[in-house]
Amino acid sequence: MKCGIVGLPNVGKSTLFNCLSNAKAQSANFPFCTIEPNVGVITVPDERLIRLGELCQPQRGVIPTTVEIVDIAGLVKGASKGEGLGNKFLANIRETDAIIHVLRCFDDDNVVHVDGTVDPIRDKEVIEAELQLKDLETVEARIQKTEKQAKAGGDKQAKLTLELLLRYQQALSQGLSARTVELNNKEEEEAAKDLFLLTNKPVMYVCNVDEASAVKGNKYVEAVKQAVAQENAQVLVLAAKTEAEIAELETYEERQMFLEEIGLKESGVNRLIKAAYALLNLRTFLTAGSDEVRAWTFRQGWKAPQCAGVIHTDFEKGFIRAEVIKYDDYISLGGEAACRAAGKLGVEGKDYIVQDGDIMHFLFNV
Repeated sequence: MKCGIVGLPNVGKSTLFNCLSNAKAQSANFPFCTIEPNVGVITVPDERLIRLGELCQPQRGVIPTTVEIVDIAGLVKGASKGEGLGNKFLANIRETDAIIHVLRCFDDDNVVHVDGTVDPIRDKEVIEAELQLKDLETVEARIQKTEKQAKAGGDKQAKLTLELLLRYQQALSQGLSARTVELNNKEEEEAAKDLFLLTNKPVMYVCNVDEASAVKGNKYVEAVKQAVAQENAQVLVLAAKTEAEIAELETYEERQMFLEEIGLKESGVNRLIKAAYALLNLRTFLTAGSDEVRAWTFRQGWKAPQCAGVIHTDFEKGFIRAEVIKYDDYISLGGEAACRAAGKLGVEGKDYIVQDGDIMHFLFNV
């Protein structure tokens, strides 16, 4: 699962990416310094793993889960027609599952803005317009193809897809993103997935501010919050330059002291990774024992056999049952044996919907 970091040139994308992955994406004061998308595999912070590690003292240690973050070249106006690195940008963003849209919300005469002035709402609209134009092009091409199928053979699926395409066409023609179109049933949801529209991807707006605005935001942040109020999208505030300074510090204690000095409990990078994980509709189940403590990624709504398959395909094929302990019970009672004795270990079958934080043990037979 991948999150793509997008934005206009010089808004702080590569600085943020470097903080996230400690990769060495080139970060420079001119457009298009990121030409190939940089991919970072990011550890997902999870305080529960620390507690479980302390309790189990595993021989092989504690293994967190990860998520992929892709730093994509800065977009400019006209990208949908191939301007700048437009085609490359659009191809790269199509391969991601969700979008982290970075907006410049700071004044700095030393960092040039591609349009001359700082205006995060205009920047947001530039990128959205380009994505919408590309989606409109995609939708109109599919309408021509699907119309023939719907008329010629009385194909029910083609008719359903055509109706959906026409609704997307109407929304996109009005400057609205595809995600604003309501889907009425599972069939429409499946048809929508097959279209791979850029503006159907879930989005989170990251307001890149100066250090003084890292806690309470500023006028630019307030403008962004008002502009996206109807989108049901998350807005996250962080100071990428400050985060870069925090990332340079060697110890956890030093980083925490720095954060406390500027009035933050947790780094913006940690908050962003957790939010990106949730944006992808991902959750975590856990395994814990004397060998290792480990976090495993699954999609919200998955059942026990699917989650077993995350560990190994044989676990899913030969699934018999799952033993489940709730994290809070495991910690408060002090481990698996105490949970068994207290009747806090549940035995679940194939229809059990796994919850975030469940401590799982799968029984299988192949």
